[in-house]
Amino acid sequence: MINMRKLATLLAAGTLSLIAAAPANAAVHTQCGQYICVMTAHHNRFVQDITVQTRDGNSGNLRAYWGEFRSGRVAAASHRWAVGYEQANASLVCGALERDGRVIEDGICVTI
Repeated sequence: MINMRKLATLLAAGTLSLIAAAPANAAVHTQCGQYICVMTAHHNRFVQDITVQTRDGNSGNLRAYWGEFRSGRVAAASHRWAVGYEQANASLVCGALERDGRVIEDGICVTI
């Protein structure tokens, strides 16, 4: 049987990890196009992360961009970029999908 003190410690540690995972008042927004969805977690203009994923589950070259931030291309069906950056003059977080050297979808943007 597990010691009650150990159980309380484990529960407290689990709760603290959940609190640390997302800052207070962080907003999560999603915008989908025909082929991709772009999601971001942000607090005002401080963008924590950007996720771009294909709607059909097939991989392609995904990228994200926002203000001064330009990600490299990643060959995947879904990818998350940990940004942790503030851009005062940017109001959109965008994503794009390329397959076989062709732009399938670009300019799917989330307003921050």
